[in-house]
Amino acid sequence: MSQQTVLYDIPGPRQRRLTLIISVLATLLVLAGGYFLVYQPLDEKGQLDMELWGPLIDPSNENFSLVWARIWVGVQNTLIAAVLAIIASLIIGTLVAILRIQLKSLATRRFTGSALPLSYLLRGLSVGLAGLTRVCVEVFRGLPVVITIFFVARGFPEFGITMDTLWYLVIGLTIYNGVVIAEILRSGMEGLPPGQREAAVAIGLSPFQTTSLILLPQAFRIMLPALISQLVVVLKDTSLGFIISYEETLNIGKQIIGVLSNPIQVYVVIAVLFILVNYSLSKLAQYVQHRLARGRKTADLPVAPATVETGAAV
Repeated sequence: MSQQTVLYDIPGPRQRRLTLIISVLATLLVLAGGYFLVYQPLDEKGQLDMELWGPLIDPSNENFSLVWARIWVGVQNTLIAAVLAIIASLIIGTLVAILRIQLKSLATRRFTGSALPLSYLLRGLSVGLAGLTRVCVEVFRGLPVVITIFFVARGFPEFGITMDTLWYLVIGLTIYNGVVIAEILRSGMEGLPPGQREAAVAIGLSPFQTTSLILLPQAFRIMLPALISQLVVVLKDTSLGFIISYEETLNIGKQIIGVLSNPIQVYVVIAVLFILVNYSLSKLAQYVQHRLARGRKTADLPVAPATVETGAAV
């Protein structure tokens, strides 16, 4: 007989009525606050006039097609920079995470099979490289993204490396988000049960094979929510491209505001666009996570034993 554990008391009729009344009152309070604190002040200052909203929501307005043509250019540039930075950050982050795990394991290794001076040299080199990668990760993770993008855009030309502003933005975003993703994956791999690594060593896998074939796939699946959150950050950080005059959505919005003088309306539309894109990315992440979980449950199902039929010999 199965025993059901009750985590909370089921609310009775009186409690349900009280909850309904509180919910209605809270909704009315929010609506009243929105009217008196948002709608009424904007209406009194003329911020709801069609003269300001028309170029954005009225197709018959003479500036509607021009405004949305420019916004579409900004959206395209934003998505291009975001996709390139996301791909590069995932690749760099994965490689850095594997490198840090490998260097950490080498730093504790004594190299007993080598000569004594060589073993000291190899161990010192491993410890030094592990410390250097940790310092680089902490430095690049601690710098604000806007400063990283600025240094990339100003520093590369000093060394004779000139390129389109898109690549300065992508490189700056990759440097920051790559090390953040690396730390997410590293913590995911180090948080796995030690039996995973021990079992891999028992069947003869090398440290690199253990990391890449056993630990890394599990870390990706476990840390997927954190990874998706960081990818959303990459998309939003493309708006920092304005400091290097990259024409992403926010920079295009500033140009439109300079002509039409309607900052509230333009920023509301841009905010809605960012929310829609980020929401779509979050839903895609949930779909991928559910598919991975479903595939894992299917893989764990026991296989039915094959039925062997024996025929009578004639």
